[in-house]
Amino acid sequence: MSQTDNKRFFESLSGAGKAIAVLTSGGDAQGMNAAVRAVVRMGIYVGAKVYFVHEGYQGMVDGGDNIKEATWESVSSMLQMGGTVIGSARCKDFRMHEGRLKAAHNLVQRGITNLCVIGGDGSLTGANLFREEWSGLLAELVEQGLIDEEASQKYSALHIVGMVGSIDNDFCGTDMTIGTDSALHRIIEVVDAIMTTAQSHQRTFVLEVMGRHCGYLALVSALACGADWVLIPEMPPEDGWEEKMCQKLSAKRAGMKRLNIIIVAEGAIDRNNQPITSEHVKNLVVQRLGFDTRVTILGHVQRGGTPSAFDRILASRMGVEAVLALLETTANTPACVVSLCGNQSVRLPLMECVQMTQQVQKAMDEKRFEEAVQLRGRSFENNLKTYKLLAHRKPESELPQSNFNVAVLNVGAPAAGMNAAVRSAVRVGISEGHKMFAVSDGFEGFYKGQIKEIKWADVGGWTGQGGSLLGTKRTLPAKHIDKIAEQMRKYNINALLVIGGFEAFLGIMELLAARGTYEELCVPMVMVPATVSNNVPGSDLSIGADTALNAITVTCDRIKQSASGTKHRVFIIETMGGYCGYLASVGGLASGADAAYIFEEPFDIKDLQSNVEHLTEKMKTSIQRGLILRNENSNENYTTDFIYQLYSEEGKGVFDCRKNVLGHMQQGGAPSPFDRNFGTKIAAKAMQWISRKLNESYRQGRVFANTEDSACLLGMRRRALLFQPVVQLRDETDFVHRIPKEQWWLKLRPLMKILAKYKTSYDVSDSGQLEHVVLNRPKESEAMAAI
Repeated sequence: MSQTDNKRFFESLSGAGKAIAVLTSGGDAQGMNAAVRAVVRMGIYVGAKVYFVHEGYQGMVDGGDNIKEATWESVSSMLQMGGTVIGSARCKDFRMHEGRLKAAHNLVQRGITNLCVIGGDGSLTGANLFREEWSGLLAELVEQGLIDEEASQKYSALHIVGMVGSIDNDFCGTDMTIGTDSALHRIIEVVDAIMTTAQSHQRTFVLEVMGRHCGYLALVSALACGADWVLIPEMPPEDGWEEKMCQKLSAKRAGMKRLNIIIVAEGAIDRNNQPITSEHVKNLVVQRLGFDTRVTILGHVQRGGTPSAFDRILASRMGVEAVLALLETTANTPACVVSLCGNQSVRLPLMECVQMTQQVQKAMDEKRFEEAVQLRGRSFENNLKTYKLLAHRKPESELPQSNFNVAVLNVGAPAAGMNAAVRSAVRVGISEGHKMFAVSDGFEGFYKGQIKEIKWADVGGWTGQGGSLLGTKRTLPAKHIDKIAEQMRKYNINALLVIGGFEAFLGIMELLAARGTYEELCVPMVMVPATVSNNVPGSDLSIGADTALNAITVTCDRIKQSASGTKHRVFIIETMGGYCGYLASVGGLASGADAAYIFEEPFDIKDLQSNVEHLTEKMKTSIQRGLILRNENSNENYTTDFIYQLYSEEGKGVFDCRKNVLGHMQQGGAPSPFDRNFGTKIAAKAMQWISRKLNESYRQGRVFANTEDSACLLGMRRRALLFQPVVQLRDETDFVHRIPKEQWWLKLRPLMKILAKYKTSYDVSDSGQLEHVVLNRPKESEAMAAI
């Protein structure tokens, strides 16, 4: 679709004359404010009137000042706030017919027939019932003389779009609900802190996390921190689990491990549907093993704090999509929910999702636990399988004997999550019967012979460590191919797993090119993308990019807050990324930036001047802070210093400027939950591919693989994780600037501009179309099986 077509299509979705109400209902979740902000600004942008409904359905029933028109400025500074600033309440009145009648009257009085509901399945079910009863409610209001027939005709249809705000991620049909990633951040922060004290005292900690009916938070946090045991409602442990758990904890201590972590979902049950409490687990450990054991119940800490970068972006995308869905809806369109599938927004019939969610609970009640796990989706199922694979080591006698040697190395700059990927690869490789070798310092260490066998216990505790424990260098292999081939022959290396950024991609291509000369290189090779720049062709996401985004977002929040006592200030922030503008663009969306300058979207002095004028206008309102992000290589002449000096000069008398170069702090720190899990899942999948390729290419007592598809990159593309021959990615790559020729996130840039009040065209060609929920649809997608 051309830009002209986009404009025509987008402008045809005018909201003029329409009124949209947005409310948050049920439990609060971090990111709800970002969704409210996106709905308000997108609604105003298309010409609609937008109303806040304060205190959820209770505010809709009570009316009055609870339903207020929103302005552009009224959602400023909301993005970084946790909870929901428009309030949320569980409402008994709305469950009664009389309550819904009052709510209908309050909406009709204001001409509101479009409702955007942010909440869980109960809130969304209530909204659908309200929609189904709408015509009957209007008829009653006419009968009672509260509205006239003309109003009844004018407002005859109520349109509903839902967004799921729930930290439990318990709603079928979407990969992630708003708030889940932030809740995982809170849990992992606590687990990381507890690990240091547990290690000091050789303690066992039992952590109870939220999830009354869904074990997602418990399962994914167990995967992210390498917990020794996890208890969730969907898959109760087998009878006799107490003895098995104690044996495992005891074996860990015997192996010189100084701490144990057990994670329990608050709704954990046994095979007889009886609750398993954290206190019960603690007593078991104390009585049977005598270990010093403590219980920590995280409680509402998980709901609190600022939303993560992921939740801000997810909520912003969903909010914009919800407004588009409302503009496109007709009287016959079923109520829909805006969902995330892989990397795309989709729309699903609301009640299909609700019914599927209810089926999960029914399966659990009827002790059909395998089915309950399947109904949760392939993502949940894969998380469970991966956890079991990595946490529970099989006895040596039960392991297959493959006699294959597999080497793993990190290449390029360090990225948070690399260590989680190495741990996963090593343990899956050992489980598949391979002998695993670790190569220190990338290809440089390879040709120098810095290679040693790495065992299961060697990678214990690696998941939460930042940087690269193996060591990583940018050195490419071409100049040392002969020595690398010699080392591969010496250690009889039968396959390579390379975890890294653009240098890793180039390195694999150089090894591939040398296969004709060195037979030792005719082995299966796979690359897993890991770089904060997210500039590797063949993958929409790279390990480490999410952690870097969170570092940028948190820093931008602090920088903006530093000006809270200073009126009219603009901050110029420089981000990493080489020539790739991913961090600047997506970081800009997550932190509410006014502009983001990147290499992929050329800009000139006129654009800079236009931005200054835009900020000058902005400063005349109640919004008194501006934020500009600049990618480090966006333009060789318009440097950060130049932009800072230009803004300072042109903004004289209106605003002053400050600049900040974020630098290597974007590469440091502990990996985010997303990067831990993405690294864990993608490396496990890569190792399973290596095992298949080794078996396929083993002939006459040796491994020989020289086909194109024996050297692949494993990347996330839209809705799936795909193995792509690196040779085929050559045409997709701009080697001069080290970026892919096409990048999905460029479509998010107009969204950032719209939310910053710039007039722009928005590409709606990828806008979610109404789909249907089917068992194991790609929610389920292996793409988001990453988290």
